[in-house]
Amino acid sequence: MVYIGNSITQGVLIDHPRRNAPPVKASIYLRKQPGIGEVRYFNQGVSGNTTVDFLPETGTWFPKVKAAADELYRDSWTTLIFSIMLGTNDSAVTGPNGAPVSPEQYDGHMKRIIDELLALYPRALVVIHQPLWYSPTTYNSSVYLEEGLQRLQSYTPRLERLIGYYQEMYPGQVFWGDREGFDYFRDHYDTLFVPEEGNAGIFYLHPNLEGAARLGELWGKAIYRVLKPD
Repeated sequence: MVYIGNSITQGVLIDHPRRNAPPVKASIYLRKQPGIGEVRYFNQGVSGNTTVDFLPETGTWFPKVKAAADELYRDSWTTLIFSIMLGTNDSAVTGPNGAPVSPEQYDGHMKRIIDELLALYPRALVVIHQPLWYSPTTYNSSVYLEEGLQRLQSYTPRLERLIGYYQEMYPGQVFWGDREGFDYFRDHYDTLFVPEEGNAGIFYLHPNLEGAARLGELWGKAIYRVLKPD
């Protein structure tokens, strides 16, 4: 399993992210499910990253994803899975690399990343999670605010179409992952996020310890549905 994402995937602002970040919790959940067995994983979440940073042609973070995947793919009996949640930093008004990323650009970037993963690893599965809600007051070193939140939500229809395309062209390889997290975290922001002091008041962007565990469980359940459909 290779988890691709930003600071949320990385597990910033929580104690001991190597034990508590969402990818850790998702992998632990999967290990406990019948018929799964050993789960090896690499957390390739990087704070501040956008889809631009993971584009193969930029040569920045994609090589690190490839190195992690190569480590897992060498065993022919394994199922290589890429778990992707990107979009938060893309949606910003200013700050992160490439932001603001339009819905059309986001669509193109995600397709470029997935195409390269499938070309390199023809047996791999790709699971795409809907990006999480953040508060419209979010404004740290980067500007998000209401404009960013609206842009973030505009990515979801693009993902729906993109996943539909892959399900037609590459049946059984690209799937929706978690789609519950956006609403769930929006409705429970006061207990699942770290309250952060920003330039527009308190904002909610990064899950706390409980939130990271809950997000990891949501990812784990979604991935398990892909591996063991009813």
